[in-house]
Amino acid sequence: MLHSPRTVSDVMTHTVIAVGREAPFKEIVALMGQWNVSALPVLAGEGRVIGVVSEADLLPKEEFRDSDPSHFDQLRRLSDLAKAGGVSAGEVMSSPAVTVHPDATLSQAARIMAQRKVKRLPVVDANGLLQGVVSRSDLLKVFLRTDRELADEVTRTVTAFLFPDRAVTVVVENGVVTLGGEVRDRTLVPVAARLTRAIEGVVDVRMDLTDPDQTPPR
Repeated sequence: MLHSPRTVSDVMTHTVIAVGREAPFKEIVALMGQWNVSALPVLAGEGRVIGVVSEADLLPKEEFRDSDPSHFDQLRRLSDLAKAGGVSAGEVMSSPAVTVHPDATLSQAARIMAQRKVKRLPVVDANGLLQGVVSRSDLLKVFLRTDRELADEVTRTVTAFLFPDRAVTVVVENGVVTLGGEVRDRTLVPVAARLTRAIEGVVDVRMDLTDPDQTPPR
């Protein structure tokens, strides 16, 4: 690879608020409010993640307070009714937890979040021990990279590699990369676009590359 994609370990939060299986319902609610988080990992033993308790796991207790359970489909009724009666983390948590490893790329973490419809992922090592938490907002941190940083990386890992003998310019404005100049080998243009787009923090790519052999005479 021409450049190394950033990984979850680069952006994750290392200090994590977690609870044990026996944590009381009210304590979970209080911790979420105190730390302004929507979910907490549930740990067992020396820090192995056995589940996650989220706001969605807690809401059935309020939802079913004055509702007729017959209004809900059978599968959801059984699952949520059980959580509505739970009084501890172990009774209301979602298990097994959806997790990610520290060396996963940000795109891999984003796909897991999208597919599993979760806002954050516990980060665990090979033994399932908690290392941190990565959230949607953490994944978006790459877009805070400066235009200069992006231009330097595009130049170093894309244009200098694909067009070493050509004067291809790299201009970045608000994360949008524009490659300009003359390129005889047009097969390299889509390659350059793909490699540039793969750089973490690039918002969009625009190609302003022309073929000098096809430039009309003046």
